[in-house]
Amino acid sequence: MVVQEKSRMEAMEGNQQRVEVNILLLGAHNVGKSALTVRFLTRRFIGEYGDIESVYSRVDRIDGQEICFNIWDSQYAQAGEKSSSISDKQLQWADGMILVYNMCDRSSFDVVQQQLQQIRRSRKPSSVPIIIVANKRDLQRHRSVSGEEGRLLALSQHCGFFEVSAAETYHGVLLVFHRLVDLVKETRAIRKSTAGVRGIVRSVSAVFAKKRAE
Repeated sequence: MVVQEKSRMEAMEGNQQRVEVNILLLGAHNVGKSALTVRFLTRRFIGEYGDIESVYSRVDRIDGQEICFNIWDSQYAQAGEKSSSISDKQLQWADGMILVYNMCDRSSFDVVQQQLQQIRRSRKPSSVPIIIVANKRDLQRHRSVSGEEGRLLALSQHCGFFEVSAAETYHGVLLVFHRLVDLVKETRAIRKSTAGVRGIVRSVSAVFAKKRAE
């Protein structure tokens, strides 16, 4: 009986340690969103993908804690299609976002700036951490967006920034996803702390209001 109770408690503790994070990948067509996702999920690089919007899941253990990554690999409407805007469903679903552009394609950098504007209109900067990723670093000789431009955009929008090559390395892609999880956890801790302070303030205000009424 004691053993069974202990097992239940251990199971509960294990469940409490697990953290679920919803990550939305955004960016123009053909910037390597799916390549980044699959590289992270499988360590493999696959260069060609169909236009399929999917949500993938993977569980990692980071610093002794189980993290469940839910990754929404979104589509971006190409020229001539109806809409390239981010849906309300996507904006509300995401705990964190990765905005990807191709450093060899300036128009894809412009798309990231447009998507950032839409996100900021819908959600406060402090409510959803964002990382901007310049992909295709292996093609630097064809670069049309400088690293400084990418970093300045990220700095001005309070975002993280990475330059990676999904084609060349797994480690760089891994760092992007793990860094975003750290930012999501920090955001949740701040939100929880703020909610606690607000609760205390409401309680104190209620006490003083009651005393004034008496």
